[in-house]
Amino acid sequence: MNNAPLEGQAAVDDLVRLLDLEDVEVDIFRGRTAAVSLQRVFGGQVAGQAMVAATRTVPADRFVHSLHSYFIRPGDPEVPIVYQVERVRDGRSFTTRRVSAVQHGKTIFHLSASFQVEEKGVLEHQGNMPDVPGPDSVPTVLERLAKSPEAMSVWSRLPRSLDVRYLGEPGWVKKGDRTADPHQRVWMRVDGTLPDDPTLHTCALTYASDLSLLDAVLSTHGAVWGPDGVMGASLDHAVWFHRPFRADEWMLYDCQSPSASGARGLAAGRFFSADGEHIATVVQEGLLRGLG
Repeated sequence: MNNAPLEGQAAVDDLVRLLDLEDVEVDIFRGRTAAVSLQRVFGGQVAGQAMVAATRTVPADRFVHSLHSYFIRPGDPEVPIVYQVERVRDGRSFTTRRVSAVQHGKTIFHLSASFQVEEKGVLEHQGNMPDVPGPDSVPTVLERLAKSPEAMSVWSRLPRSLDVRYLGEPGWVKKGDRTADPHQRVWMRVDGTLPDDPTLHTCALTYASDLSLLDAVLSTHGAVWGPDGVMGASLDHAVWFHRPFRADEWMLYDCQSPSASGARGLAAGRFFSADGEHIATVVQEGLLRGLG
């Protein structure tokens, strides 16, 4: 049996299948877990699938503008996840949904999401996109891993549905190989072509948004993940969607950490399209404990 990770369009097609939940009963859905050898389910997968479950119960003319979530227990990668949707409110302009992700009879994740009909506002502005090198001039993850073979054992087991390119040093380099930097900036995109459904692109960005964000806390100190550094876990996660986008086109994820204390770190990130549109904002707090 071939256990090599999928790459390119095959990995993207697998991501689409991962986000295509099974209808079990009214407002109850079941999602499979990715076939990787990890001790817990990737948080972005749970958040992305929960968003799919929520949108399945919302009228097609309403689009998510924000989600707020809590990671309660680690997900078991060996069994499916059941998503239960509560229809909190259906108003004239806004719709609210609450989703619980359940495994082994216990809640592992909560998500609340708000949807809005499309409206034209009277005010519009955004901050400037950072002036950084373009993605074509930044090394790929595999090129970086060639210089950090000790990290290959983890990354080689992950489906490569995302093309991720770090502008600075990633958190999985060796201790001492990373200088302190207040920013963690990453170019990323789904590494293939997604269907045109805007909801799928929203869920794909939600999936990707859990990747590299908490690393901004470590970057502030020049710290790294692993036995000689820090272990971490996502505690909560929030996303605000500002403008239309495609997740299979290049997006700059500009992350930084305003505070860390009490074994917790807070990170905030802005997603920009390649042409400078601010498309989403993400905030996450994570548990961070020293291992070195």
